[in-house]
Amino acid sequence: MPVIIKSPEQIEGIRKSSQLAGESLFFIAPMIKAGITTKAIENKIAEFIKAHNARAATLNYKGYPASCCISLNDVVCHGIPGPDVLKDGDILNVDVTTILDGYFGDTSTMFTVGDISPEADLLIKVTKRCMDIGIEQCFPGNPLGNIGYYIAEYAHSFGYSVVHEFCGHGVGVKFHEDPEVNHEAARNSGIKLRPGMTFTIEPMINQGKARVKIDKHDKWTARTIDGKLSAQFEHTVLITETGVEVLTDTIGEYNEKGISNQNRAIPV
Repeated sequence: MPVIIKSPEQIEGIRKSSQLAGESLFFIAPMIKAGITTKAIENKIAEFIKAHNARAATLNYKGYPASCCISLNDVVCHGIPGPDVLKDGDILNVDVTTILDGYFGDTSTMFTVGDISPEADLLIKVTKRCMDIGIEQCFPGNPLGNIGYYIAEYAHSFGYSVVHEFCGHGVGVKFHEDPEVNHEAARNSGIKLRPGMTFTIEPMINQGKARVKIDKHDKWTARTIDGKLSAQFEHTVLITETGVEVLTDTIGEYNEKGISNQNRAIPV
């Protein structure tokens, strides 16, 4: 399917939904601590989304049973909230997609519980930098594949692997649109980025092997094949006439200070 170039009206709707998705993560942050269950976290996020006259895109999507994904430790993505109790040393990704007035916004971030290991801390920092490097490659005329090329180059420099069984995607008027945004790709490959494109960048970086295994019972939870840790960050971005707007940035981390379009592999 062709990539949807969004109209100004659509962009404004996607921006509002994206901001709500981002705000839900800041809302839940103080509640993520040892002793709380992942289901309780999801319940609070569901209440927040409903209170803002929106819906959770994941709920009942192809049978997925929850209003967000919560992926704990060795879970790469699509973890289903349930009775798991958070404990000191855990790391987790919370992934929220909102539907507000028919428009979609998609984002995720990592949270930590108590004191985490130095190895987990480094993985999280490198994964965050991987997403930032991908965002830096978002400007008109740049080949899409450069996002994945530079993400993988940085992740591999730390001995980590990049999950290739899941990828970023177009988003905005649908939950999943073209293009697919691979986080490991050949340099200068793929379509050229154009103003009006909206898509996610969401690298999943593993301590060990890149492969994942899907839970045989729930058919959703994707874990690392070797039981090692995984981390992920995600933003929805808009290609503008001059560069990129990070639509799910609710704190001005990117949009106020601006984005450099020159890749800089900053040491962690």
